[in-house]
Amino acid sequence: MENYSIEISVRRLVEFVLRSGSIDNRIHQVSADAMQEGSRIHRMIQKSMGPDYHAEVPLKYTYNTGRYDLVIEGRADGILDKFFNETSYDAQESLFEAGKELPLVDEIKGTYRDLNKMKEPVEVHLAQAKCYAAIYLGQKNCPGIKVRMSYCNMDTEEMKYFDFKYSSEEITAWFENLIKKYLKWSDFEFEWNEIRTKSIKAVQFPFSYRDGQKELAAGVYRTIVHGKKLFLEAPTGTGKTITTVFPTVKAMGEGKTSKIFYLTAKTITRTVAEDAYNTLRESQNLKFKTVTITARDKICFLEEDKRECNPEACPYANGHYDRINDAIYDLLTNEDSFDREKIVKHAEKHKVCPFEMSLDMSLWADGVICDYNYVFDPFVYLRRFFADGVKSDYVFLVDETHNLLDRGRDMYSAALRKESFLELKSTIKEFHPRIAGHLDKCNKELLELKRNCDGCTVIDSIEKFVNALNRLSGILSEYLEEHTTGPCRDELLLFYFDISRFLTIYDKVDDHYVIYSEFAEDGSFILRLSCVDPSLNLAECMGRGRSSILFSATLLPIQYYKKLLGGTDEDFEIYAKSVFDPNRLGVFVGRDVTSRYSKRSSEQYYNIASYIHNIVDARGGNYLIFFPSHSFLDEVYDIYEREFCNSEATELLVQKSYMTEEARESFLDRFSEGNNVDLNEYIHMDIEVEEDRNILGFCVMGGIFSEGIDLKNDSLIGVIVVGTGIPLVCNEREILRNYFEEKGVDGFDYAYRYPGMNKVLQAAGRVIRTEEDKGVVALLDDRFTQAGYRALFPREWIKMKAVLTTTVKEAISQFWSGFDD
Repeated sequence: MENYSIEISVRRLVEFVLRSGSIDNRIHQVSADAMQEGSRIHRMIQKSMGPDYHAEVPLKYTYNTGRYDLVIEGRADGILDKFFNETSYDAQESLFEAGKELPLVDEIKGTYRDLNKMKEPVEVHLAQAKCYAAIYLGQKNCPGIKVRMSYCNMDTEEMKYFDFKYSSEEITAWFENLIKKYLKWSDFEFEWNEIRTKSIKAVQFPFSYRDGQKELAAGVYRTIVHGKKLFLEAPTGTGKTITTVFPTVKAMGEGKTSKIFYLTAKTITRTVAEDAYNTLRESQNLKFKTVTITARDKICFLEEDKRECNPEACPYANGHYDRINDAIYDLLTNEDSFDREKIVKHAEKHKVCPFEMSLDMSLWADGVICDYNYVFDPFVYLRRFFADGVKSDYVFLVDETHNLLDRGRDMYSAALRKESFLELKSTIKEFHPRIAGHLDKCNKELLELKRNCDGCTVIDSIEKFVNALNRLSGILSEYLEEHTTGPCRDELLLFYFDISRFLTIYDKVDDHYVIYSEFAEDGSFILRLSCVDPSLNLAECMGRGRSSILFSATLLPIQYYKKLLGGTDEDFEIYAKSVFDPNRLGVFVGRDVTSRYSKRSSEQYYNIASYIHNIVDARGGNYLIFFPSHSFLDEVYDIYEREFCNSEATELLVQKSYMTEEARESFLDRFSEGNNVDLNEYIHMDIEVEEDRNILGFCVMGGIFSEGIDLKNDSLIGVIVVGTGIPLVCNEREILRNYFEEKGVDGFDYAYRYPGMNKVLQAAGRVIRTEEDKGVVALLDDRFTQAGYRALFPREWIKMKAVLTTTVKEAISQFWSGFDD
């Protein structure tokens, strides 16, 4: 392959080659926060160094291997050299040889550590500075160079320097040795790239194109080529996963992207992405490496009550970095799919942390399958890809995009509870009186805000509180950096993370935020930084890549999502045509019942239970019934079970407020085709079960069974949705409503109607999953007859019919009779 180059940052080079030792997240997490706040320190030092000091100097070195170029690049914090702009130093050779006028490369690090206790610089910090020095020395062709490590305490602004001097031969040899240690990895990357690209060229779409599917794939490809975002509503049956993955893989073969991130909101949808890649591997012989990142708590080898990421507590953390590179190379050269099972197997084999291993495997994977957090969350995002803030050519495939709005609001919001300051003060005052004093100062500022709070109050400024919180944060950081053990350390660490989150979010506050205070149900006082419009933050994250494809089966109205998820007028939107025959879905609206809070009564609950009975009586089978809340569900369930249910003919299942993965699977297993699962295995009762029993699942809208499940054929013949799904009126929703009203749009739509209808459409989407399916959707609320709600119905609901409790059975029977004939 001609002119092929592999790019790597100086930071990644030194961290990957030199790492050794154990994982200790007790210290690492604090240090990461310190580094995040260090930009101010960098600027302060850089400005104080005089005219010969050049800040943020980009440096690049190309190492030719004979087959490809390894390009190493980075940015030096500072270079002190009054001959900076000269192309040659021949005229100053005698000065250099005398040890005078040598250029100096400065690497700046901010920390809260006690600088008096630092005896030497951190190895990887110094190595990073030496790399910059070696590159700069090679460019300037001088006989030697100086390296300085500048550490600054971010609380006191005290400085400590470590100075080194290297000859040209000495630092060049060191740098070349570092590069040679990395060549094993870059050689693999080069060879794999050839194999992967060749296989992509031969890949074809693995199925016969359905109507409109080819145009949809072409739209995804065009979006990537133009470097835009695509907002895609793709109804069930359009094959949205394979139709987005396939053209993106093809774009990689054309050099448009070097890595694909498939982002999901829920664990269950990650298997869909894995299946899509596996389909291309198996049917098209695609050579493509993917990794699935599983949350630390779900993949950790230790028992839940013993999980602690430090070498004293975890044998996998102890010496992890001494073993991890061998573990990576083993998995890399033996598998193409680094799913959870394979990560666990190889982590166990090499005795390394499986979560940290999955993060490292992402460096070598062509496709990364992970939660939204790893791209969008400011505290969890993958720093190895996004920390430098440099735009890359990554493509983000955002599945179930409707979830990103609320998730984005949560990621970029923060809250603190006043009582937490008093509780911690009471716990630690005997051991840490200085910290207790600063906790008290923060509490006093919150007390002033509390006095002015009238239930829920929007606040213009919290500057006094933030100043006190910043001082507390600095003192906590200093203590945690210097003490790996001590009284109440765990409590202090957890509290430090809480206030660090608040301060980090506060730095982001702008006109997309509302700051407000409120009283919780237990009477505690809470101060919130609410990101009501996350569009700017989400767009910034997507801006780190080349293109984003945001898709969902429910993305109506698409302009609402486009606006709040960071889209612009230049970005694209597509409403994909459903491939299903709309005549195979009956949509019925019950116009004589409602779920309005003000009208809830025993009579309404009875009427809804009667609706359920009549629908099931018209055609027996498997149904999911969705309610606006668990309490509403319980009211209707009790009446239905008592007044209508024939236990010999019908089995009732109920979604609990919390269910384990095993309980969820057992629930869904009952919805097998023909109901031929042995009920004895499910309820452990010694009774015989008829195969034609009705299975009714009582569920909650927006819950675990309202999206991401795929029940085909007679596994599910109907969905009953009770209510419009709108959230209950609360402080948070009223804040949203008022904010958008002030922006000149319908606040009720933005805060209530649109989020509610999305839950309705997601629930309704559980029925009709294949072209052979047929079924019914019953919407039980008179508000669905209003124009504002009907405007949000999918275009496929062309034969919606209004019914009453007394007519629904006949209407349902007529629908099914068309198929019986």
